[in-house]
Amino acid sequence: MDAVLRFGPVAVHLGEKSGKYPDGNQVLVQGADTRVAFDTPLVANRIGPAFDDVDLVVLGHVHEDHLAGLHRVPRARVMVHEADLAAARSWDGLARHYGYPDAVLGPMKTKVEAEFHYRPRPDATGYADGACWELGGGVRVRAHHLPGHTAGHCVLMVENEGLAFIGDIDLSGFGPYYGDATSSLADFRRTLVAVAALDARVWVTSHHRAVITDRADFLAQLAAFAGKIDEREARLLAMLAEGAQRLDDLARRRLLYPAEHDAPWVDDVERRCIAMHLDELLAAGRVEALDDGRFALR
Repeated sequence: MDAVLRFGPVAVHLGEKSGKYPDGNQVLVQGADTRVAFDTPLVANRIGPAFDDVDLVVLGHVHEDHLAGLHRVPRARVMVHEADLAAARSWDGLARHYGYPDAVLGPMKTKVEAEFHYRPRPDATGYADGACWELGGGVRVRAHHLPGHTAGHCVLMVENEGLAFIGDIDLSGFGPYYGDATSSLADFRRTLVAVAALDARVWVTSHHRAVITDRADFLAQLAAFAGKIDEREARLLAMLAEGAQRLDDLARRRLLYPAEHDAPWVDDVERRCIAMHLDELLAAGRVEALDDGRFALR
């Protein structure tokens, strides 16, 4: 039986290994009038009526592991930030969201359907930054748009409880992920500053860390998580210190994933993330683009 942590009207159902991918942690919020689920990870399939009877699903962002329980709640309203809305409504929208080559998207579709029970939700509707849901009995949820992981990534705050569901600002040892077509390294950097300023006393992640109730601990973990970006930049500069290289050469050496990690999307993700770092370094004058397509230290 999965563990459940309770904070007033909020129940946090912990996924396997504290929600380690491919699972996640399920947040349910019960107001006097409305029950809301934040995202729908794989653990949602093991909860039963407490999840299956929700009135509303608010998605903090759209990725396959956050849609894995939607098939269980076909009558619930589904809302997602407007920047991620197309990805929730159709496979074509999700495919554009990922931005992977056609050769990768075919196997990816098969994978998300088989392993994550993927079903599009053409009935999903959009919300904007600052959207507020009154659930009855003084229970209020507010969305804070904090993009980078995806264009529409939001923190969902249960204001009366001071609980922030920070989604895939997951404080993992892997670090921030910004490898999809709608991801942004620059936005993620700003988000990592903004999330620290939220008026919260409980922080819930989609994965790994699950629940943190001490602010100093949260800030320390957030700093370590953010530091992964600078570690990647340092590794990239070390690669270029060996000599000028093309983007594909750098991607083959891996910046995010270990060499043994084998998944069809890895090469595309590595190229995209490294390109974002190179753009920053080019703008800062630390790297130059050579006429032959290679990049070199200045």
